[in-house]
Amino acid sequence: MKEELVLGVDYYVADAGYRIFTAHYLSKRGYCCKSGCKHCPYGFDKKTGLINK
Repeated sequence: MKEELVLGVDYYVADAGYRIFTAHYLSKRGYCCKSGCKHCPYGFDKKTGLINK
């Protein structure tokens, strides 16, 4: 059974209408997807392709 995402905790909605995942959700997910997420808790740098933490 999938867990429901909670607005304001797991994500918020940008002015353009996109869902932006929070560091809380991304760390709860348990892995870095290497997509350059805005709030990446793993320190992934999309320019270098490296995790800096």
